[in-house]
Amino acid sequence: MHLLENLRAIHTETTAIRRDIHAHPELAFEEHRTAALVAERLEALGIETHRGIGKTGVVGVLRAGSSTRAIGLRADMDALPIQEKNDFTHHSRHPGRMHACGHDGHTAMLLGAAAHLVSNPDFDGTVYFLFQPAEEGEGGAPAMIADGLFERFPMEAVFGLHNWPGLPVGQIAVHRGPVMACADRFDIEIRGHGAHAAMPHQGIDPVLTGAALVQALQSVVSRNVDPQDSAVLSLTQFHAGDAYNVIPEVAQLCGTVRAFRPEVEARVEEAMQRVCTGVAAAFGANINFEYRRGYPATINSVPEAEFCAAVAKEICGDANVTVDPKPSMGAEDFAYFLQEKPGCYVWLGNGPGEGGCTLHNPHYDFNDEAIPYGVAYWVRLVQRWLSDA
Repeated sequence: MHLLENLRAIHTETTAIRRDIHAHPELAFEEHRTAALVAERLEALGIETHRGIGKTGVVGVLRAGSSTRAIGLRADMDALPIQEKNDFTHHSRHPGRMHACGHDGHTAMLLGAAAHLVSNPDFDGTVYFLFQPAEEGEGGAPAMIADGLFERFPMEAVFGLHNWPGLPVGQIAVHRGPVMACADRFDIEIRGHGAHAAMPHQGIDPVLTGAALVQALQSVVSRNVDPQDSAVLSLTQFHAGDAYNVIPEVAQLCGTVRAFRPEVEARVEEAMQRVCTGVAAAFGANINFEYRRGYPATINSVPEAEFCAAVAKEICGDANVTVDPKPSMGAEDFAYFLQEKPGCYVWLGNGPGEGGCTLHNPHYDFNDEAIPYGVAYWVRLVQRWLSDA
């Protein structure tokens, strides 16, 4: 019997776990109930379990055979600060918190894979099941790394997956290189000289300076980045003043930068600083530019990506595996794991992306029909990587 068909037998149980997690979402580093559920499930399976890795992270250790080879499989556990608008029975029980990105599904699928591998230990080596906290902007991956993840659980490579609305169920996408972009932030303070709005010549207008700066910053990508590279610079906030007849003292601009290559990221930052300096001089204002690096770009190593594509084709069929689709300008802290170890992060089809099924949407729900494909992918990845042949 094909592995995928075999795994349909645990579909009901895995779906129940997924929906239970969905109904009880927890935010970054607050995943106490979820982490306890994961740990108790692993322990019930007889898997060596370590709690509190990176605050609320959990690591399960499963060994078979005699090989010293080892790999890591990662699932994220945290939810988002979103008010859920679904009314199905497993909707969030906690106002203002929601699993709007499918981490409930990721966690359930990895637990499903652990259960199957315990019952069918047809591999030679060690599997580390990495249940990570705080993916949504708070840096759970670097927290686990700082807590000695790779020293305590030495692995050759690390693998991750994310459900992907818009990609049909039963399909997997694999990138040989960049998958997701970096996610940097910037704050710009423009300090002028306040004045009466009827007497603007007596002041230095930070609003006018800011308007010119917004325009000038739009040239950074178009005139400093190679057209064959990709980058995004978006200004998302402009704050100034609180009266109709007062030119304010200060204006503030904020936004984000996305890129796939570190050298492009650095070039954008340098150009932004240059533009801020020039606009400040032109308008006689003082501009303070603060650029903060966020999650780095998620970049798969090519050999591991090609290995994962071969595994995906075994599960889904050649026609249902896309290699090297366009990467996403979204960000993912799995990137930190890939800076430490070779590995690959794939997209698992979650079905249509229209009408509220998109990620971070208050109507989103993980598609339970994708569960067998995700579990089968994890199982076959372990079997092939840690082959006892």
